[in-house]
Amino acid sequence: MTETREYDIIVVGGGMVGASLACALAGSGVRVGVIEAVAFQSDTQPSYDDRVIALSCGSSRILRAMGVWPALEREGVTPIERIHISDRGRFGAARLDSKTEGVEALGYVVESRVFGKVFGPALARAEGVDLLCPARLKSFDISPRRVRVLVEHEGKVRDLRAGLLVAADGGQSVVREQQQIKLWRAGYGQTAIIANVTPEKNHANVAYERFTDTGPLALLPMTENRCSLVWTAHDAEVPALLDLNNQAFLRRLQERFGNRLGAFQEVGRRVAYPLSLMHVRERVRPRLAIIGNAAHLLHPVAGQGFNLGLRDVAVLAETVSDASRAGQDVGDMVVLKKYSDARRGDYLRTTSFTDGLVRTFSNNIFPLTVMRDAGLVALDVLPPLKHLLARQAMGLAGRLSRLERGLPL
Repeated sequence: MTETREYDIIVVGGGMVGASLACALAGSGVRVGVIEAVAFQSDTQPSYDDRVIALSCGSSRILRAMGVWPALEREGVTPIERIHISDRGRFGAARLDSKTEGVEALGYVVESRVFGKVFGPALARAEGVDLLCPARLKSFDISPRRVRVLVEHEGKVRDLRAGLLVAADGGQSVVREQQQIKLWRAGYGQTAIIANVTPEKNHANVAYERFTDTGPLALLPMTENRCSLVWTAHDAEVPALLDLNNQAFLRRLQERFGNRLGAFQEVGRRVAYPLSLMHVRERVRPRLAIIGNAAHLLHPVAGQGFNLGLRDVAVLAETVSDASRAGQDVGDMVVLKKYSDARRGDYLRTTSFTDGLVRTFSNNIFPLTVMRDAGLVALDVLPPLKHLLARQAMGLAGRLSRLERGLPL
């Protein structure tokens, strides 16, 4: 027997971006159905695995406005009070400080699993939100007047109807692929090795971004004096690095990073992720919006991936809640184009900023190395320039949505 349910919006994907959108719209009068295949605290849930998320200051404001920040803090959030940027083996260095920028923290580090612990209960009590999890997407159809989605949930086939379908189902988006939406993609020839490490010295809530001849190496402060390591290496080097025993791996890391944090003492499980730059050619179509990693993938050099997706959430939630209150059809292209136009500037700024960092600091041609190190020194001694960089890194550049300003919808 097929059960029919009516919504305003159906979100495919209950990972961090999809769950954030549902939480943002809770209580707004917009009826939301969320379809997620894997239970939130399952070991196979890709959005809530061993990785950590570097949240910008702007993202923390969004999460506060959504009402989930206190629960995240209870589970464990580490503030980033300073950022140290350097070019390995050269003179260039720059420092950003939360006190100088007049904020409590430049950003925060949160383990992905913490989001799983918080979002599950948050969605269960969210007003106007139905979470179908675990559920299997069987098929969907987008017609000029409605969206129809068939899912298998709790042994039943459910027929879901809505005005708008939101694809938040990650980099391998099924919705995006079935709609044959074209992508622009460029590989970096680099892979990120992710692991947690424990240094000898106290990290003092400082994040490090160290550019090396094989790519950037980042250390983010975590609880219990651990650091989250993001080591970017050439693809060909990665198998050998993964095959090293823990002590040999830590010695190689010491060579790449230096002794600023003393000797590295422990390392956890290592995981590798190939890196590329990707974005969709169309962010919206009639009755369809694509957000988060389904719409864009970035190099992790500046930690902007999830933050960019969360800003998708903030703007889309504001756009559709305003349209709903005005009696407009939330899946109409007039509404969706307003969302897409509002996101264009942020996409361009963030993509250019991230890609420019990678390409500039992965190039070892002599004149360029001198110029970029001189640029880091100039950044460190010119407060207006440093402030502009900090605003971009904190997700506070450009026009801000209501949630980004910490205001309710």
